[in-house]
Order: sequence, then structure tokens, then C-alpha cells
Amino acid sequence: MRAGIERMSPHSRYLRFFSGMRTPPDWVIDRLLDADGVMHLAWGALDLSEDPPRSAIGAVHAFRDEEDPECAEFSVAIIDDFHGLGLGKLLTATILLDAREEGITRFHVETLSENRSATQFTRMLGGVGSGTVDASRGWVLEIDEALERLRQQADPPGIAHVFAAFDG
Repeated sequence: MRAGIERMSPHSRYLRFFSGMRTPPDWVIDRLLDADGVMHLAWGALDLSEDPPRSAIGAVHAFRDEEDPECAEFSVAIIDDFHGLGLGKLLTATILLDAREEGITRFHVETLSENRSATQFTRMLGGVGSGTVDASRGWVLEIDEALERLRQQADPPGIAHVFAAFDG
């Protein structure tokens, strides 16, 4: 996880973590790695061109809200070399399907106001803005709507395989 974050450009780290830190503090890594499948769902992608595959190239997380267990904080990060290939959509579909199975009905998303890519992606998924606070913007994303929008897009082609895996 740490190596993947270090491979992100300073600009990408800033947009994702709201900080340009090259190496995240241990507590950030601990939080990202502490997925329990209930309160914290996480999926990742590895670079299979490496032998053995070990470098994280993307990850999605959903941190369930303890006071509202049907809502979870959502985040996605893809290292720069893999931007624009559809990996974010594949991972997002995966965590949306997993979250739905776990009884989560909506995500809260926080983006920097200047992060146009994240804003466009969130809107494409049906996200509704929930206000602006300083330099960041909150969004509410209904899981069923986001899944339907991804299913209709059928892009990247592999997304159909993600749906099929969860549809049984």
C-alpha cells in the first residue's frame, strides 16, 4: 500500500489525500489496511506484470458510519500509470456490489472542489452534492443508482465480469 501511494504523483496524492505527502503516516496505512469486511470494506488491484505481483496499483475503500450503518465513506485511488484505463470503474463496481451485500445503501464522498476528475466520476455515478466546506465538497451516492449507471455503461468491457461474479 505504501509503495503504491509513493508511486502516485504529488498532484495525485494531493487530490486523493488532500495532502502532497510522499509517504503517508503509519496511522493512514494502518487504517487503509484494517479492512474487516463489515465496518471497513476494501478491494485492491495488483500489477500482474510483476513477478511476483506485489505492487498495489489501485484501491477502493468503504468505511461504514458507526452512527448510520447504512452509509459508508467511499474513496478510490489509482496510481498515475493506470489512469484512464477503467480500473477505477472496475474497483468502484466491486465495492458497490460488496457494500450492497453488506447492507450499505449509500456512500458519502468527499472531494477537493478542484478535483474535476473525481467530481465528474461522482456525478456520473449519480452523486448529489451535499454542500461545500472550505476547499472540499461532500456528495451522497445512492448505491443502487450508481450500480445501475455502471451497468448501463458497459465500459470498460471487464465490468460485465464484475457484475457476473456478484450475480452468481
